Amino acid sequence: MNAAAPIPIYFRETYPRSLKTDAGDIFLFFELRLFRIIFRESLDFFGLWDKIVDMKRSLIKYIQKDLNKKIILVTGPRQVGKTTLSKMLNKSFDYFNHDYPDDRLTLLERSWDRQKSLVIFDELHKMKNWKSWIKGIYDREGLVPSLLVTGSARLDTYKKVGDSLAGRFFQFRLHPLDIKEIRAFLEPDDLEAQLDKLLLLGGFPEPFLHGTQRFYNRWKKSHLDIILKQDLIELENVQQITQIETLIQLLRQRVGSPVSYSSLARDLQCSDKSVKKWLTILENMYVLFKVPPFHKNIARAIQKAPKFYFYDTGQVLGEQGIKLENAVACAIHKELHFLEDCLGESGNLYYVKNKDGKEIDFCVVKDNTPVLLVEVKWNHSSLSPNFEIFRKFFPHAKMVQISRKLDREKTFPNGAEIRRAARWLSELNLSSFAF
Repeated sequence: MNAAAPIPIYFRETYPRSLKTDAGDIFLFFELRLFRIIFRESLDFFGLWDKIVDMKRSLIKYIQKDLNKKIILVTGPRQVGKTTLSKMLNKSFDYFNHDYPDDRLTLLERSWDRQKSLVIFDELHKMKNWKSWIKGIYDREGLVPSLLVTGSARLDTYKKVGDSLAGRFFQFRLHPLDIKEIRAFLEPDDLEAQLDKLLLLGGFPEPFLHGTQRFYNRWKKSHLDIILKQDLIELENVQQITQIETLIQLLRQRVGSPVSYSSLARDLQCSDKSVKKWLTILENMYVLFKVPPFHKNIARAIQKAPKFYFYDTGQVLGEQGIKLENAVACAIHKELHFLEDCLGESGNLYYVKNKDGKEIDFCVVKDNTPVLLVEVKWNHSSLSPNFEIFRKFFPHAKMVQISRKLDREKTFPNGAEIRRAARWLSELNLSSFAF
């Protein structure tokens, strides 16, 4: 290994000082930052930028209503469109990214243009004591201009030092595109073709709008490299990058199956505690999300194996039915976040499984009571017998089986339904379930 090299002046403000690195690591870090800038500029070459800007995301009108009421926190996966959305909220804005040295100086001086209507602080969670900093601005200056903070990590989990922002902010979580949003803003002629495209390329705007496997494969690699080799180092000071990368590869093959922490620990030759820590980090960074089993006894539910799904459906390895299950998990997860962030309602996503191994893929719960059971099939026109099993325990829950390939939709005397996946997902509205 090369002797540790001195960090050039340009990088000293951006590269984590605590890490022992060689020159190759430093320049890899810089190349990833440079790639992000070049990649965004390249969108004009591909003709994507106009499409992205023209596509107003579903959260925009809700955020606009709250800009003069609270500090706005917009979080979500990296490259999901947070910055683009933020700049669409008001034409009069000042924008600063904590990743850029010049912008950090402006933040230190607090010298933004207060004649603007909106100030956007991107990746502010990387600043030490950022909550105290933004709270001080809010308490002294109020919301003139409005204040918006974006981040590619859960802002409620990082830098938990100093004063709390309790009572001073509204949070909005931006998700990748789903069929509902694609239908609303792109108005496609063939929803089923769009669903197939979503399963192949995922719902992140850039690769989805470009629409080719080649572009997505290149985007996917760079996207994961940035998370593993930049974000993990900056936010978590994690050095087991190779093991976490292997963990992601293992989970890509286990989507839709209960995950054993001890099994993963054996595969990775580490402790259960390390696996749980790394999974929590990946959740906090919006790489994947957990769907636990439902049990009215919460303590017993915690002890049972959860499932994990990816925000990027294109990452999933396996048959088409598993990819569809991941896309459905993403859509329901997104809808529940919408209800909480925009309407102040709450619900949770689980799966249900009994002692005999009988299972329903998804269970939406309100006030510890299941209100919706969803079973996902790829090509199945017969109703799953598992609905009748669980109907005895959850008699008031709506039962829906969705299938990508279906000759005709059906309803049954027990209230169960079989629906085409593309149509059902495009009309998904959980607010109708008395939240």
